[in-house]
Amino acid sequence: MNKLNVFCFGFGQVAENFIKKLKTEKIPFQLTTTSREETKSKNFEDMNYQSFYFDKEKFDNNLIKHLEEADHILISIAPVNGDDIVIKNFKERFNNKKFKWITYLSATSVYGNHGGEWVDEKSKTNPTSINGIERLKAEQSWMKLAQKNNLPLQIFRLSGIYSNQYNVLKRLKTGEAKIINKKNHFFSRIHVEDIANALFKSLDNFKKREIYNISDDKPASNKEVIMYGIKLLGVNKPQTIEMNEIENEMLKNFYKDSKKISNKKMKNCFNFELKYPTYIEGLDCIKNNFI
Repeated sequence: MNKLNVFCFGFGQVAENFIKKLKTEKIPFQLTTTSREETKSKNFEDMNYQSFYFDKEKFDNNLIKHLEEADHILISIAPVNGDDIVIKNFKERFNNKKFKWITYLSATSVYGNHGGEWVDEKSKTNPTSINGIERLKAEQSWMKLAQKNNLPLQIFRLSGIYSNQYNVLKRLKTGEAKIINKKNHFFSRIHVEDIANALFKSLDNFKKREIYNISDDKPASNKEVIMYGIKLLGVNKPQTIEMNEIENEMLKNFYKDSKKISNKKMKNCFNFELKYPTYIEGLDCIKNNFI
């Protein structure tokens, strides 16, 4: 594989794990990122890279040169006040023939509530939460721009992300975990390493303007996952609370939606096997290596 010139709008845990994957696979690449911090040279995994200031409507103009030189672009910045701030600020820059791969990270909240039934990429999108509504609007903006400029864009709809750092075992240990009493509530999740692996696989299996659900094989209830975590840690069962007792608005919106996310398209198109097919393998690994 030729040397990649990677530009990451945002550099959170998904982008970091993608870059780790490129390093593990010994893919040569150059990296540029954006951050809400001031522009500076940074180091990640023994690699120096440039991080440019970008926040809503203000950015370091020096990033434009790096963006225009990039050929692989990962966008992981959530919408702000209903707007995709990358399109808002850089729309005119996305007419570059150098671009070979552009990935927008969206969320499965765009589907809304499907009463615990399976959904795939052809299912109706009817978001109920602010997050889902804004994500769908951003997806549509990116698709429109991609069609206008013939961009090599793909959209990844991510299920609930967990990782070695952020997971139910840590929440159980700190007492943050709660069991929410709601019947027939299913949601899907994905380990951050499997997102990185899917991103990597897509480099060689790319199709323009496709949408993929990125999810593991086993949708499950909050209670099921917590009960498995209790078994692993040998801790007491946390408090059970009713839906009307949830104070956090984002959490309340999350529990309004129930659906099972199909990952068949991801697996077929990328010839992809999950490292953590279910929460069981994921939590077992975290318990044995990181807790």
